[in-house]
Amino acid sequence: MADEKEAFLSRWSRLKREPPAEKPAESPAPALPPVESLTPESDFTDFMHPKVKEELRRLALKKLFSDPHFNLPDPFEAYSGDWTGGEPITPELLATLNQARTVLFTEEEKKAADEREAAAKAAEKVEGEAKQDEPGRQDT
Repeated sequence: MADEKEAFLSRWSRLKREPPAEKPAESPAPALPPVESLTPESDFTDFMHPKVKEELRRLALKKLFSDPHFNLPDPFEAYSGDWTGGEPITPELLATLNQARTVLFTEEEKKAADEREAAAKAAEKVEGEAKQDEPGRQDT
């Protein structure tokens, strides 16, 4: 059997001289229903056959995905919801944000916020000193 093997180049040369072998007859594309008659319950597998023209396949898919069933957003997709709603930030909370002080506040509002913060720190410091002298309490 090994002796009968033909050399690569001689086989290639012989095949080039021979007429090409006839290909088997290709099966025609399956008979397709009109796109207008399709419903979401229709069978779309025939439109996915490789011999179906791309334009016809796209029309069938467009008809399939025009069903409202496919317009529902995925509840588990982070970007599918409308996150623009909600309650706005209250002015009290806004006053505590450092970025708001530097960007949104006027000079008077900045001074007032700084004064409130300094007063709160002073009150906290006084309370902290009184708590240190409590008997039976250990600092941790």
